[in-house]
Amino acid sequence: MNIEHLRLFVRIAATHNISLAGSELGLSPAVASAHINKLEENLGVRLIHRTTRKVSLTEDGQAFLHHAEDVLDSVEAARASVGAGSLSPSGTLRIAAPASFGRMHLLPALSDFLDANPQLKVDLKLSDSIVDLVEGGFDIAVRNSGLKDSSLIARRLAPDKRILCASPDFLANYGAPDTPQDLVNFNCISLMGLDTWRFKDGNNIISVKAKGSFSTDNGEAIRDACTNGMGITINSTWSAYKQLQSGELVEVLPNYPLVANTAIWAVYPSSRMLAPKVRAFIDYYLEFFGDSPYWDE
Repeated sequence: MNIEHLRLFVRIAATHNISLAGSELGLSPAVASAHINKLEENLGVRLIHRTTRKVSLTEDGQAFLHHAEDVLDSVEAARASVGAGSLSPSGTLRIAAPASFGRMHLLPALSDFLDANPQLKVDLKLSDSIVDLVEGGFDIAVRNSGLKDSSLIARRLAPDKRILCASPDFLANYGAPDTPQDLVNFNCISLMGLDTWRFKDGNNIISVKAKGSFSTDNGEAIRDACTNGMGITINSTWSAYKQLQSGELVEVLPNYPLVANTAIWAVYPSSRMLAPKVRAFIDYYLEFFGDSPYWDE
């Protein structure tokens, strides 16, 4: 299979125009059309619908696109591995990330990342659902949950410190617990499915079943409900740092830290070579967050 034919196909998928895609690669419209015809002939399927105004991918073309991009990424990574990283990251970087973390901490730094990598485009999917990277055609995902899939490689981007919080108004009205066991007497806000809270007490672990009048599946909603005085809850500092800095939230039971083996991870399929665009993303955000990210200052 001809690599240049794949490169042309990927550009056609982006531009929806054979002549324009061919021009970008130094090909005449006739040669570009011939290359696509040859690719379709080799595959035995029709990849694009042609009209007088534009072209669009067929269902087979859509399915083939991610594989074509993977092949080009692997070629790019292979060349970079013997060229001392001389290739600039290029193409489209497809990222999946948690909605809250993505909006709060990836997006603010994305403009500088793209300025530093002018040949890159970014497709960012923000969702709290765990997506299948390979099936979804993603190059990399940012996650704040443990890695269970052995087919993925994880790189730690930043800490995910979690603390117990309440609003000053709530504590003024109901008082503060002295020990984790006291939480049974307080209204607790829990993330759905995570209502067992574990605390360190020296060498011991204390487990408490959180109970209360409100639970939700969204971290920002938990933070906001806590800020509004609805109860005591667990918050990631990356989510609640502004409220903690302003005094809208305060830490509860600071002498009993939560048991939480959590971090912000960048994960990517182990079956793929690390493409320059993925390496650029990881390196950039490692430096941006640093060892002690701004939300924990």
